[in-house]
Amino acid sequence: MATYDLLVRGGLVFDGTGAPGRAVDVGIRGGKVVAMAPDLPAADAGEIIDADGKWVIPGMVDVHTHYDAEVLVSPGLGESVRHGVTSVIYGNCSMSAVYADPEDVADLFARVEALPWDAVHSALKEHKDWDGPRGYRRFIESLPLGANVATLIGHSDIRAAVMGLARATDYAERPTSGELARMRAMVTDALDAGFVGLSTDRLRFSKLEGTRFAGRQLPSTYATWREYGALYDVVRRRGAVVQSNLDVEKRPETIMHFLLSGARPWRRSLKTTLLAAFDLKSNRSVIKLLKAATGGLNPLLRSQVNFQLLAVPFHLYSDGMDLVIFEEFASGTAALDIRDQLQRVDLIKDEGYRRRFRKEMAQKYGVVAWNRDMYDTEIVGCPDESVVGKSFGQVADARGVQPVDAFLDLVSEYPGKVRWHTTIANDRTDVLNEAIKYPHFQLGNNDSGAHLRNMSFYNAGLRLLKRVKEAGEAGAPFMPLEAAVHRLTGELGEWYGLDAGRLRIGDTADIAVIDPAGLDDSLEEYHEQYMEEFGVSRQVCRNDQAIAATVVGGQRVYSYGTFVEGFGSTFKAGRFLATS
Repeated sequence: MATYDLLVRGGLVFDGTGAPGRAVDVGIRGGKVVAMAPDLPAADAGEIIDADGKWVIPGMVDVHTHYDAEVLVSPGLGESVRHGVTSVIYGNCSMSAVYADPEDVADLFARVEALPWDAVHSALKEHKDWDGPRGYRRFIESLPLGANVATLIGHSDIRAAVMGLARATDYAERPTSGELARMRAMVTDALDAGFVGLSTDRLRFSKLEGTRFAGRQLPSTYATWREYGALYDVVRRRGAVVQSNLDVEKRPETIMHFLLSGARPWRRSLKTTLLAAFDLKSNRSVIKLLKAATGGLNPLLRSQVNFQLLAVPFHLYSDGMDLVIFEEFASGTAALDIRDQLQRVDLIKDEGYRRRFRKEMAQKYGVVAWNRDMYDTEIVGCPDESVVGKSFGQVADARGVQPVDAFLDLVSEYPGKVRWHTTIANDRTDVLNEAIKYPHFQLGNNDSGAHLRNMSFYNAGLRLLKRVKEAGEAGAPFMPLEAAVHRLTGELGEWYGLDAGRLRIGDTADIAVIDPAGLDDSLEEYHEQYMEEFGVSRQVCRNDQAIAATVVGGQRVYSYGTFVEGFGSTFKAGRFLATS
């Protein structure tokens, strides 16, 4: 019998605890790390990965994904695996696919996460054969997973299943005492099945898709704080996690999250992770306020509130108006309520609509995600090639019209064919560096598997490591490499109670072998790839020289742009990660 099934030789090993790297080999047998020492015997190793000159780290943990539908049809989750991510958490933002029927699930996901309704519906209708969380877990465990998966149970999922989607999205309706008891039991069943916790949603622009209730908000947003508290108590008693979205414009709601998280003599604190920590161009005070709130209220209330931070500039693409930031104001929402492009054009050409749109685009008071500066944009695709490479503001100057009108003219003349981008947050290097170090900001919010045409942050972890590497090389380090690895791996695995993020003897061998020479500008480049399972071309990351190997459960699944044979179809490496 081979001494090791797999031997990772010659690398600088970071164990995910924050300890400095060590020059040791890693011996793996039976899916576990069994040896870590220099010069381990290689003669009879089943497979050897040459890690000379490379960093060997625990596989990265992506805590904010929306892979709930994709995992059913493409269980390899290759867009994460190829960037050194070995464990993902989905079921975020109150949406999961456990209890509700396929039509309701498609209505929940399609608009707010910009996923094709038909694809989500088909995936659930074809594959759903489970009844409740235990059956769901068994089904997921039967799939040829490429990465490890963990999931939250979504409040909108259980609310729709218990109350029906019509009542669950009506402010006049409240769950009966029996319905609330049933929802509590559903959360309990999910936690019993090993789910990470519960996700909820407070964002006013999280909207439903479909033909029945399109434009209504997600069910979770209609709940009272009493309902949240009743469900949170179930999570609290189990030491599990609550994830939610914060409506920062409503300051009292921010305080409520801390109060619900806080410990009392008769109860423990509740681990709470919120969206999101952004250095918004539209309001530079937000990130300061979130630091002040967490730094002051957590010790005062004995709460455990963290805000998820995207560790890279928040760069968004859009085809015309198909972008969630237009949900921030009424006229933008009105356009997105119309899915037929030609009918939307009729609306956009209406002068009354244009007056409302101009007025609302100019209203930038309060907390908004987008600065709505049409000069701070770039058109990257349009049948009129003369405008490509310009901002809508520059087009307006050339045409002698208002910037907003230049935008509306182009998207109505070429419906669905004007592709443009902007950066709405995290653009200041020094502020982002400080945020990355801040202990109450949790590295996440990558939204992997969602907004397929709008963003691609699958490689956010690699981009952070590049940032740390280059800062050190420039003589201006802001974080030790081992600390960055810890924040991307062990810190997250421990906080969520998962067997993930550590690389020590006895740990499951989930590993990313990183080639630092591949941490170059290709990590920021734009790419698209057709996703056959969903029938769309989606935005992806392609930096194939950065990951020398991704190892999941002791098996090498990926190396320098190539997946192992059968990946995502017949070859299984990942596990369902139940909470400890």
